[in-house]
Amino acid sequence: MAKVAFIGLGVMGYPMAGHLKTRGGHEVTVYNRTTAKAEKWAAAHGGAFAKTPAEAARDKDFVFSCVGNDDDLRSVTIGENGAFSTMKPGSVFIDNTTASAEVARELDAAAKAVGFGFIDAPVSGGQAGAENGALTVMCGGEQDAFDRARPVIEAFARMVGLMGPTGAGQLTKMINQICIAGLVQGLAEGIHFGKKAGLDIEKVIDVISKGAASSWQMENRYKTMNAGKYDFGFAVDWMRKDLGICLAEANANGAALPVTALVDQFYKDVQNMGGSRWDTSSLLARLER
Repeated sequence: MAKVAFIGLGVMGYPMAGHLKTRGGHEVTVYNRTTAKAEKWAAAHGGAFAKTPAEAARDKDFVFSCVGNDDDLRSVTIGENGAFSTMKPGSVFIDNTTASAEVARELDAAAKAVGFGFIDAPVSGGQAGAENGALTVMCGGEQDAFDRARPVIEAFARMVGLMGPTGAGQLTKMINQICIAGLVQGLAEGIHFGKKAGLDIEKVIDVISKGAASSWQMENRYKTMNAGKYDFGFAVDWMRKDLGICLAEANANGAALPVTALVDQFYKDVQNMGGSRWDTSSLLARLER
């Protein structure tokens, strides 16, 4: 059992922190910007809550964060009452936020300066993966810190991998989102085409899902897409944030991402349709308007 803090109790962080307590058996203290949510978590899981990230991180072996973006991450780490101000030497900070590789390297340097480890560890698997403790965790950092943190991370993961030095976890998550963007658009176009052709989409997917066209998106989203329901998980606003990170990194490293850039604009269209909080499969709604 380790002393653990978890900062950020959104749709992902809330269940992830829960698994650290119930499945991992760790002593967990949580912090959330809205204190009422932290109080609710503590009451439900038998853990503790803190009023600042610094208070949550004090005397902990491992500190996790899962917040909105780079600025949110800086705020809870190196900002006023940030976690880095109280972390003890030899501890490890694990960031599960989907953020830039740049901020990961910045925070790694800040952590090293005061003697504790830092791992950028964005996750994939969505809300369902978080709730089921079956996330894929892509890590960047030093081997020693990763080896110490991995058994703790595994409380909410089905796959944990060290992808390289600091920032490699975030870069891997960018690849994940790049691949998903093209897949979802392809699936949306396929369903849209099938409907226009007068085919039974259930029958079509039942056949093609057994072949080379199969994907997680097809298996898990085609029914809700076909029914015009888009309230299942990862929101368009979040996807656009992630794709913006991908495109900025590509601009810096010279990678060409024409499909990603196009799908990002399609998601902008969905936002303009009022679908900011629809899930990412809502690309079909754009085609059917």
